[in-house]
Amino acid sequence: MRQLRYCVRIARPISIAENYSRDFKVTDKMLAMLANNAHPLTGDLCIDFPGFCAPIEKTASNISSLYQLDAFDWTILIIYFGILTVLAIYGMYRVKQVIEFWRYSKFPPQPKGWFNEAELPLITVQLPLFNEMYVVERLVKAITEIDYPRDRLEIQVLDDSTDETVSIARTTVENYARAGFDIHYLHRDDRTGFKAGALEEGMKTAKGELIAIFDADFVPRPDFLRKLVHYFTDQTVGCAQMRWAHINGSYNLLTRLQTIMLDGHFVVEQTTRNRSGNFFNFNGTAGIWRREAILLSGGWQHDTLTEDTDLSFRAQLMGWRFVYLLDEEAPAEIPVEINAFKAQQRRWAKGVLQVWFKLYRRIWYAPLPLRVKLEMFFRLTGNICYPLMIVASFMQFPLLVVRYNQGLHQLMMLDVPLLFFSTISVVLFYGSAIWYLDKKRGRRLWHLPLVMGLGIGLAFSNARAVIEALAGVKSDFVRTPKYRVEQTDDESWKRKKYKRKHGWLPLLELSFAFYFVLAIGYAVRMHMWGPIAFLLLFLFGYGYMGVMSLLQTAGGKRLSSALRPASLSPKG
Repeated sequence: MRQLRYCVRIARPISIAENYSRDFKVTDKMLAMLANNAHPLTGDLCIDFPGFCAPIEKTASNISSLYQLDAFDWTILIIYFGILTVLAIYGMYRVKQVIEFWRYSKFPPQPKGWFNEAELPLITVQLPLFNEMYVVERLVKAITEIDYPRDRLEIQVLDDSTDETVSIARTTVENYARAGFDIHYLHRDDRTGFKAGALEEGMKTAKGELIAIFDADFVPRPDFLRKLVHYFTDQTVGCAQMRWAHINGSYNLLTRLQTIMLDGHFVVEQTTRNRSGNFFNFNGTAGIWRREAILLSGGWQHDTLTEDTDLSFRAQLMGWRFVYLLDEEAPAEIPVEINAFKAQQRRWAKGVLQVWFKLYRRIWYAPLPLRVKLEMFFRLTGNICYPLMIVASFMQFPLLVVRYNQGLHQLMMLDVPLLFFSTISVVLFYGSAIWYLDKKRGRRLWHLPLVMGLGIGLAFSNARAVIEALAGVKSDFVRTPKYRVEQTDDESWKRKKYKRKHGWLPLLELSFAFYFVLAIGYAVRMHMWGPIAFLLLFLFGYGYMGVMSLLQTAGGKRLSSALRPASLSPKG
């Protein structure tokens, strides 16, 4: 304000009103005020003309008309808007998916024909396991209750376990074998190839022409096989899959947010890709493969952490068609603790990028439309946004300092369009999934800002996975622990095995949470109210990830118990 007063102060004493008129081009109204002024003139317009400087006082916090950007300001703005542009491009891709979803959602696939009961194909159900002592009995029981002729159904329990799961699984298989089921227990002493290696080993003795696969956390319904098998009357269909549903989706805040994230993928993404003629990826479970499609496409390979996506793209590059049933669901248990969730997301983020590096040449030179190639590019490279998000997070504080001196027109010209595609597109994406699935949508729609925050909170964990993929770092297949949590009041998982260590990432996450506390404090101090809601998303994401990662491994009172909402069915 001192600078502004100097700008309107005259350099010499004023004795007559005409000097004001000549030097400052004041109005007749101001001259009349001078004539009636009984006090001597001071030479300061702010004093001599009451109210003259009021507009300046009101806009003192934004001096864009006088401020000149320096090199630091330009550096911050160029990097920030560069990152925001990349995020906005992927946001435009999400908006495109939302538009296409509502266009194609009304056209479900139909089987080419129907098998007669006597012609139903022989199906081998493969159940890959690794240390699943709490859920193996539930899984096998659900498979044996599937409505399919026993003489056309083979069950393989493919166990790589190193703990009590071995004895539990072997005993369970023996009991069902005595009951007349064609069920076999196959145990490996080494985990070569991890899940892909176990599936490959099972293929050597599998009798079925169709192969159904279920992970340990799934509980398929009795009509699962009959709902999918008839699509294989079309000899070009290589794989068919159902949408995942959630057994424990209303357990705590984490599972509530996970259901929205998973529904976005399984409702919008998978439906749009499959029905618009783009490549759809099998999600590793809750689906059926044609044995011939697996073998001719190169079989299960374990040079990536997402063997399902790898095989899916190789098969479709060879011309096999895939089928996805949006309106049929296979229930599964989702992680109830944060470190298991982060490990799962990290494995998916790294594995998908590994598939891109493995197949991008085949994709580029394949005789496919450009739109299909672009779709695969966005699908397989989307996780590069996580390192960019960390940089964008770190820049929020200096950005506040720089933007403090900028006018509203820059916000309208650049920020609004880019923020729409990079953030509002997320709301449209996940909101569409909620709108399609739920009859009572309000409660889950209110969680959308928290879903955005959770996505931000994954930045450090998934960025680490992306960097490892870029650097070619190999890592083991880290399984997602399952605890058989089905009821909202079940606290037994806190005393069970398999809980993961939090490592050092929570310290980074908490440091960034504190960083955003300071940024929000600065915004409040400077009366910059616009960015505060945006900054709160970052604070929640990093704070929630950091706090929960520490609490759920350090014992004691869990914050998740306090945050647990009322029960809510995934179908609303």
